[in-house]
Amino acid sequence: MLRKAGATPQYFQVLERRPSHDDLIDHLVRSTALQRGEATRVVLDVLAYFDETTEEFVRRRHRELQAGGAVNAQIFERIAAELPHRAVAPPELSLRQLRRIVYG
Repeated sequence: MLRKAGATPQYFQVLERRPSHDDLIDHLVRSTALQRGEATRVVLDVLAYFDETTEEFVRRRHRELQAGGAVNAQIFERIAAELPHRAVAPPELSLRQLRRIVYG
């Protein structure tokens, strides 16, 4: 497992709250061409992705889509369409609720 001191900020929360996943990392090393460090990073990446709250997801996707040149009307429609497909789908949020998450 990565040492906490060497972990990047996006993984720190995952490392603090999750038990060791050495068995999963061992499985990835055995079943793929990944080295142990790479497998550890993949596991931490997946855990961090699924650990993201609805609010964090909305803000991140807004930044990503805005950086890609989309305008807010398109962005909020797209986020609203993506939310139900998250691993643990949040309750349906109106476009106004999505805007409030981003802009307060």
